[in-house]
Amino acid sequence: MEIEDVKISRKKPIYAVGEGLHKYLRLYQRDAKLPITYKDLLSFTETIPVMDKYGNDTFWETPLYPPYLIDQLYDGLKVIYANLKASGNTRIVQHKYIDRVEYCAFGNTRPFRIRIVNRLNDVYDYFYIKQADASRIYGLELEEILSPNQVNYMVDHETLVEEHIVGIPGDIFAKQRMYTPDYNLTRISKEFVKFNERCIISLLGDMRAYNFVVQITPDFDDFQFRIRAIDFDQQFYEGNPKVYMPQFFKENFPYVKLSMEHLTDKTVLQYQQEERSSIVHRVRSERHRIADLRDASKTQQLSTEENIKQLREAYAISHESEQYLKCKTMTDIVELNVKNVIRQVQL
Repeated sequence: MEIEDVKISRKKPIYAVGEGLHKYLRLYQRDAKLPITYKDLLSFTETIPVMDKYGNDTFWETPLYPPYLIDQLYDGLKVIYANLKASGNTRIVQHKYIDRVEYCAFGNTRPFRIRIVNRLNDVYDYFYIKQADASRIYGLELEEILSPNQVNYMVDHETLVEEHIVGIPGDIFAKQRMYTPDYNLTRISKEFVKFNERCIISLLGDMRAYNFVVQITPDFDDFQFRIRAIDFDQQFYEGNPKVYMPQFFKENFPYVKLSMEHLTDKTVLQYQQEERSSIVHRVRSERHRIADLRDASKTQQLSTEENIKQLREAYAISHESEQYLKCKTMTDIVELNVKNVIRQVQL
């Protein structure tokens, strides 16, 4: 394991959803007709900063809407939640209300975070409405196909709706929870190695600690851990291969340090091989879907020619394979990564 301060070159542009991806979304039932759009939520007059309980700026803001718009927006948000969670069955929102809407101008897709509460028992949930960015959608789909995690989202032209991914933010977990006495630190290290491997193969970039969460599941004699990405904005855009390796970000040093202390080179290789085998199994069961996703991706721009050239040349050297030099798109590189994993597992 290594660590350094990897820099993201600049803020990634938003790539519009092309017709090929629209067809893919319709085929796999990810498209939807929503009562309100992302642009509708931008109709606020001003915002108020949201502070945490310690008085620190959270980078989220509370938008203030004209009174005549609030009922229309909030009713539409409840219908969107019903579409996301129950295929449009609005009975699930009969006793729910929109508690608050928050806006983050800091993120690439400038998301809105919606908190919806059940008035019968005060149980709450979150979901997000964002600008539809093709890169992010490809990232969500690759997460669905190549990882052990399921993702729930919908797209309506320029509007993207995502469910909330539950977990402890990686930076908070490292500071406050990692060394909990009942936790097996080797299991946490193992999961970080597997997460690192998934990001490398799928070209999911910028997985700094605050862009993933740690999920903890009590087992009958121990705790199980899973690291899940929550930010897919930097899906196969950058040309620097280290951007796709969480081990190189300084924000992830606590996880790297833990892995160095509790794993050997032999066990790291073992866990990498386990994850590659799992990916091969998933690819075989979803081979038609991943082929359709690849075909859709070839019809639109998802990065710059400079970045593609830089990454394929770096991979050709690191993998000692001139096949990477033939890749014309970022998804060609992902496809070759997957093919190489299949060959390695079959050896």
